[in-house]
Amino acid sequence: MERLEIKNFINGKWGGPEENNDPLYNPSTGEKIGSVPISCLKTADEATTAAARAYETWSLMPIAKRIAYLYKIHACMTRDLEKLAWGIAYDQAKQIGEARGEVQRVIEIVESACSATVTMQGECLDLISGNINVKVVRQSLGVFAGVAPFNFPALVFGWFIPYAIVAGNTFVFKPSTQSPYFMQMMCDIFQEIGLPPGVVNVIHGHREIAETWYEDPRIAGVCLVGSTPPAKKMAAGCARGAKRSMLLGGAKNMLVVMEDADMDVFIDNYLNSCFGSAGSIVAIVPEIYEQVLERMIAASKTVRVGDALDPDVYMGPLISRKAADSVINYVDIALKYGHGCKLALDGRHPELPEKNKNGYFVGPTIIRDITPCNPIFTTEVFGPLVAVIKIANMDDALDLIRKSEFGNGACIFTQSQFYAEKFSRMADVGMVGVNVGICAPHPYVPFGGIKGSLLGTNKVQGKNGLEFFTQNKVTTIRTVDPERWRYKSPDGSLLRRQLTGPWWNASKADSVIGWGRPFCFWHARCGFRP
Repeated sequence: MERLEIKNFINGKWGGPEENNDPLYNPSTGEKIGSVPISCLKTADEATTAAARAYETWSLMPIAKRIAYLYKIHACMTRDLEKLAWGIAYDQAKQIGEARGEVQRVIEIVESACSATVTMQGECLDLISGNINVKVVRQSLGVFAGVAPFNFPALVFGWFIPYAIVAGNTFVFKPSTQSPYFMQMMCDIFQEIGLPPGVVNVIHGHREIAETWYEDPRIAGVCLVGSTPPAKKMAAGCARGAKRSMLLGGAKNMLVVMEDADMDVFIDNYLNSCFGSAGSIVAIVPEIYEQVLERMIAASKTVRVGDALDPDVYMGPLISRKAADSVINYVDIALKYGHGCKLALDGRHPELPEKNKNGYFVGPTIIRDITPCNPIFTTEVFGPLVAVIKIANMDDALDLIRKSEFGNGACIFTQSQFYAEKFSRMADVGMVGVNVGICAPHPYVPFGGIKGSLLGTNKVQGKNGLEFFTQNKVTTIRTVDPERWRYKSPDGSLLRRQLTGPWWNASKADSVIGWGRPFCFWHARCGFRP
């Protein structure tokens, strides 16, 4: 097993040891595989200082040169795809195939960010009044800071950093202490391509680091992907400090199965949506409730649980023992709550190879006949725990979605265009899927929810993401022909003067530079010749 010595990356250099460190474990085996520095506030300030200094020159670099660095990052990530995926599977325990998919998606995001020469183009309004023109340009803001969760160490990097730096900003990034290795490998790439020091700084530590950003005048905005409570806390902090905020909160996504659904399509998407990242809600109409539930149980039993680095495994472990115990505890809570719910499939103690006996595993688990007031219906659970509810019809599902504090995504499985169109229009979420699972849209379009799933001002990815990292600057321009206005001086010579004064009320008599209203009488005597 490779031992990982995670380090801070500040101003283009690896940081020295910190006084405190947290252990880093391989979730597939439970073995300690390294350590992560818990940075002090002084170290955090050094990272912000480096980013602020780098901004002075990076923001003035032509956009074509900034894009050139992104192309280099893209080339290195493409070359190192397997290495990067292995790193995610090693310290975060995402199944290796899924880890490859995450890295590939980030490569696509970098490609999207390279289109900044188009998406950052401003606007021009010609002749808004007489000889007045207006132009609007998009410019960088300064230093941004971001916090990533454990579950998507690569994807969140892609959502924040490529768009931020291509726009001319610099960045301070704090990965999760539970899955830091991906960013360590990315910092190696930054050094390899010669990314200017301070443009991207990576610092490890606890929440105290983020709390220093709110009042720091050097920080222009803060980004977060996490659960709703910390997102709300960060939103309040950003409001106090007048910072921009891109804050993606929690989710409790729903898959709605109608009576005309293609069962094969649903089952394929169900497995990926419910066991690929986090548990979801499956809502089924009465006509096919037992049939669908039977298919779900049968398909879930085929899911192989095991070491994240095993290519034949479908689902790896959870991130920690605490996370695994939490899922098991939620099963007990749901069943204790009662109201007729039952354990349809128990995956709390899956069979594992000897080397994985100490890993943090929970297999596919299904609880049927859930009611809307059951805790697992309303709580985001990071694990393979699926809640199944019987709905009267699609309107019933839409009502449940509308009442949820979350609004990330929802999907419907149907062959009816009427159902599809109505659900797309009425579902109170940020992302809708029709015959696809909980959607992960292409990087060219926004990703994010509404309500408690989005506490900031913008969603991530694409034009939406780039707009967050830039500001509009408006320039109003009056053009004046120096030959247009000619005046006779008292001695008979010609004087040329430009008109001045507010364009909305300017007049020939009172808007002459250097002369003005006190000289209107002289102006009249000498004569005005256009």
